This record gives sequence, C-alpha cells and structure tokens, in this order.
Amino acid sequence: MARGPDGKGGGAGFSLADQLFNAQSIRDLAQQHAVLPGFEAGRFEARAVQGLDGRGLLERLDWLANCMEAELPRAFPAMADALEAAMPPPLDPTRSDDDFGRFIHAVPGILAVRHGLEDHRDRALDLLHAATQRFSMEFYIRPFLNRWPDETLKRLDRWVEDDNYHVRRLVSEGTRPRLPWARGITLPRVTPLRYLDALHADPTRYVTRSVANHMNDLSKVMPERVLTHLRAWQAQARQQPRELDWITRHALRTAVKRGERGALDLLGFRAGRVTATAILRDAAPRIGEALRIDVTLTSPEKLPVMVDYRLRFHRPSGPAEKVFKLKTATLQPGAPLTLTKSHALKGDATTFRLHPGPHAVIVQVNGLDVAEASFDLRPARPA
Repeated sequence: MARGPDGKGGGAGFSLADQLFNAQSIRDLAQQHAVLPGFEAGRFEARAVQGLDGRGLLERLDWLANCMEAELPRAFPAMADALEAAMPPPLDPTRSDDDFGRFIHAVPGILAVRHGLEDHRDRALDLLHAATQRFSMEFYIRPFLNRWPDETLKRLDRWVEDDNYHVRRLVSEGTRPRLPWARGITLPRVTPLRYLDALHADPTRYVTRSVANHMNDLSKVMPERVLTHLRAWQAQARQQPRELDWITRHALRTAVKRGERGALDLLGFRAGRVTATAILRDAAPRIGEALRIDVTLTSPEKLPVMVDYRLRFHRPSGPAEKVFKLKTATLQPGAPLTLTKSHALKGDATTFRLHPGPHAVIVQVNGLDVAEASFDLRPARPA
C-alpha cells in the first residue's frame, strides 16, 4: 500500500511515523550522540519525544533535526565533525539489497542542507558521503545539485566508483527526475545517463534497482533515449544476462503498460496473430466483492505473450483506466491458453476509489487490445 509523507497507510490505525519515530528510536539516537562533549542526551530525548505528536513522518524528521542542532556546535564544520563522530557503523557491506537504514539517521542530511549548502558546500558533501552509508541521502543531495550543479556532479563522478554500494546507489537515486516525495531538480535529464551507463553493471541489486527505477522515470519523457541505452547495455554485455534482463523489464514497466511497441519488441514480445475471448462470471458485481475474469487465447503460431488487463472505471469526472498484470507465457499453435483472475473490487482502496456504474475489462496482449467485456458495478452491500 502506498504511503504518503504523512506516514499514514497500511491499514486502520497504522502509522509509519509512529513506527519509525517513537520513544525507543529517539532513545537510540540520544545514546549514539551521548559520546559527544556537551551533548545532553536526556534533554535531547525528552524534548524530541514531547514534540512528536501531531507531526507527520517528514515533519518529525525536521523536528529531530531541530532538537539535534540545539545540542551541537553552532559552526557547521564543527557540527559536521560531531555528527560524523556520533554515527553508528556503516550498514552491512556484505548485503546487496534491502538495507535502507533507519530514518532517524537522516538528520545529518537535513543539517547539511540547512547549514552547509551556501557557505560550506564541500564539507557538507563530505558529510553526505559519510551519512549515506547509514541512511540514504537521496533527498539531501538534490539541493546541492540545484545550487552547485557543476561542483556536485564532480563529486558524483568520483562516487560512482566508490567502494561502498550505498554511495554508488546515491548517484543514481539522488539524480532521479521523479524521486517520490523529493523536491525536483533542475539538472538536464540526460546528464545522469553517464552514471547509469556505469552503474547498470553494478554487482548489487540495491544499485541496479535504482538504475532501473531511474530509467523508468526517463521512459515517461524520453522513451527512445531509454531504449537506445538499454540496447547498448545488451551489446556491451558488462552485466550478467539474468540481471540485465531484470533491469530491462523493470526499466520498461511503464512503457509496457502503455503498450509501446519498441519496449515490447526489446523484451521479446512481438506483435502476432492472437484470438481472445474474455468472460466475466458476474456481470453486476458489488463493491467489496471479487470480479472473476476468464481469458482464453489462441494463436496459429508459437508466440511469447505478455498478457495484461485494463479496468475502465466509471468516475463522476469521466472514465479512467488502470493496468494490471495477468500472465507471461508462450502460446503454442492450436493450443488454447485459459487464464483466470479474481480481481478484488476494494471499496476502501486508498489509491483509487470505486464508484458504481458501467465498467469494462480490456485484455491486452503484447500491447494490443484483443478482447473486452463490460460489467455494471453496484454499490456495496449494506452493512
């Protein structure tokens, strides 16, 4: 389930902000900084905990930074030295994925932007280099890219070859044009491509996932440029074939949903002769129930197929569509392939609200619409 910067989501009563920022996590942060001369851990802890209520996730991060800077030297070079001295050990370098770190360790990034951006650029970038090995500094490198593009890019030129994969990932993730929750960057979109050309061959999935996400962002505005680079990566063969296949699929996921021919061809899903039928078990389901979809495909030729379906929703403002994955398979001549899907028509979904009225299911094979079935969505049953 998607969660916004307020930290809400994940079911009734769940708060990501409370899970990440609470008495125990703040106590951990206080104990880490208690080694600093003059740092009053108890005072910091009491003030920080008292100010959590009523603040969302990102607001709590700013609040922690407020409380932290009150206990640190006022001059930024000394503040940066203190922050580095109190950092926990770097994240496990033997892992290759799913090691994002703890949100409480984002504080150095906030303070680097607040106090180092204008007058202490180089020292602030040094701090980000150290901090990103504990928690990703992807949000906090972006103000430096906007304010000091040439100087910051020179740093990234070095960091792209850093021994620590969290630093290498920062180069890709921090320059993404559509990084969720983050401020925009004024950097030309093509500028970071030289980093992606290097990082696509990285041995860690944490880095290559960022590269793929970055390329997926770019595919929305420069699809042909993305295809050109993906083809070049295939020709260079610097990455393991299986990993490069994964990067390519992940980078083109939005293009595939849009049915873009070049993306589908690169993935091996060419246009072919397909006959399809779509049958709905219930032509008038209710919100809160499941829609049973049966799809049968036939082809006179052997054909790899990527089968998706789109739901065309009724909305007061006009129809809207959303794409869902169904199956990747290979059709054999004269052998029908039947696929079944039970699609939950959730009435409490946070990302897309359902409204009663005429709806449709459109089956898409290798980017082409091959079948359609309509249904009338009824209101949920009375409680």
